[in-house]
Amino acid sequence: MLKRGFRFIDLFSGIGGFHQAMCALGGVCVLASEIDEYAIQTYMENYNIDSNLDVTKLSETEIPQYQVLCGGFPCQAFSKAGKQMGFADETKGTLFFQIVRILKSTKPEFIMLENVRNLMSHDKGNTWNVIKGTLEELGYNIKPVIMSPHQLGVPQLRERVYILGVRRDIYSEEINVVIPRKDKTALNIYQSGILEESADEKYSISEHENKVLTCWDEFYNGIKEKVIGFPIWSFEFGQDYSLDEYPKWKADFCRKNRNLYLNNKKFLDKWLKKWDYLEDFTPTERKFEWQAGESISTIWDGIIQFRPSGIRVKRPDTFPALVAMVHIPIIGRYKRRLTPREVARLQSFPDTFIPNSNDHQAYKQFGNAVNVNCVEYLAKQLFDCVSG
Repeated sequence: MLKRGFRFIDLFSGIGGFHQAMCALGGVCVLASEIDEYAIQTYMENYNIDSNLDVTKLSETEIPQYQVLCGGFPCQAFSKAGKQMGFADETKGTLFFQIVRILKSTKPEFIMLENVRNLMSHDKGNTWNVIKGTLEELGYNIKPVIMSPHQLGVPQLRERVYILGVRRDIYSEEINVVIPRKDKTALNIYQSGILEESADEKYSISEHENKVLTCWDEFYNGIKEKVIGFPIWSFEFGQDYSLDEYPKWKADFCRKNRNLYLNNKKFLDKWLKKWDYLEDFTPTERKFEWQAGESISTIWDGIIQFRPSGIRVKRPDTFPALVAMVHIPIIGRYKRRLTPREVARLQSFPDTFIPNSNDHQAYKQFGNAVNVNCVEYLAKQLFDCVSG
């Protein structure tokens, strides 16, 4: 294990998910690099460190001595991945190259990077092969780990790849990492400690949204089918026009909706009439996705999102991955959206953390952040591998 007071740098630092985890393990941040003005503001407010530093303009000579390089780097397309000569050609022009440039010069003991899961399969695996090969050429022993916060009891399903590295001259054996295999269905958002007891009225759903959800709740409770394996398209109820020109997947969905209507015709005719045939609903509000199986019997017990594909209802075990927070989840029982504090908790930031005062920016920042608990959990095992 690294001694307390070890030094780390925080590249593509955002609001400091890596910073939180490293400090919890006794680390001290000696440099942070970020270009988003709002994230820079949040970082300064929480850590009193100016992260206003473009990594592409950072000289290796400006970097203080340190032991751990952290970075949730953006993954741009590797157009030549796995097809040319050495790493310099294959990674040039990408932000990953900036990490390579810094590692080549400073040679820290440990690396900890994070990215989306599909980095591993991008370009048929060539992108990952280039990244791994590049880091190994630089003298590092590399271990990719795919992990989600729900495996640590945090009710968010967010699989990410964490790239763990240790300099080969200090540890050349395989990096062993034990990951708990918690079943997400054993979790429950209402018993997780994530939710606030009260929230500002501004997070409540609108009168119109309440009407839309009440309508669809009546729909679900009125139909015979309780497990629905396809999206509900209300505009297909009672239709009989030809589907010959449709692609197979779309024609299949249409037929399933028409059959559901025929199987529930008496109820659905009354339902449609009561709700004015959904005339004042938007096109997307006329679509509905029930993804909760039989785990709940009402929309109001689930996690809800207004999405382009329709109203989506999921079981209340794990929130969907927070990614830039375009569709902020609604807590069914509370009839409101997640607050920035709740989103912070889903990303394992402590309640002492100060979110950006602009809610839109706060949601975006937490959506882009690394999960603190995941980083801390994996980093401790990485550092422990060279203890003694």
